[in-house]
Amino acid sequence: MADFHEVRFPTDVARGARGGPERQTQIVTLASGREVRNSRWAHSRRRYDAGLGVRSFDALAAVVSFFEERRGRLHGFRWRDQLDWKSSPPSREPAATDQIIGIGDGVAAAFQLCKIYGAGPSAYSRAIAKPCEGTVQIALDGVEQPAESFACDTATGRITFAPGSIPPPGATVTAGFAFDVPVRFDVDAIDVDLSAFEAGEIPRIPVVEILP
Repeated sequence: MADFHEVRFPTDVARGARGGPERQTQIVTLASGREVRNSRWAHSRRRYDAGLGVRSFDALAAVVSFFEERRGRLHGFRWRDQLDWKSSPPSREPAATDQIIGIGDGVAAAFQLCKIYGAGPSAYSRAIAKPCEGTVQIALDGVEQPAESFACDTATGRITFAPGSIPPPGATVTAGFAFDVPVRFDVDAIDVDLSAFEAGEIPRIPVVEILP
């Protein structure tokens, strides 16, 4: 991913932010009153407002410093979504059997980390491009594999099995992990009225996901 800095936005500020996934649906109302709906995006995109997590001058100064390092919208960065940051439900720790990421054929050595939302034919598969270093666990047919049998590129979310450890035909490849969301600032200016900030007014600092 070009122009991306592998650093995480201050987590104490992100913890108080607001946001989530968005989609773009085109809706046409026919003469009969019926609707025709079409999804214009194949994948959802997440948006957040980082300003809602700024509660002190120190936090504001940290965000401004981070903004300057990223040169506004120029460079992407990692964001911790406090609701959705691991392969397991929020109440559990990640496990190697959490997410199916592929089926072995005896030849393919590389698999993309992903997270499945829902079940059945309408389930949505989201590619995970920014796993957290040291958190990725892999299993074949439910048996966790040793760490030396695979490598994980934390910049792309790509898993590559070592020679001799390639999944055999029909083997279910699963993974557990923690991850960040690749994002960028959605503005090139942060406008802060310090007197209003002291009075409780929160600056708006929009952040948007960068799709892989």
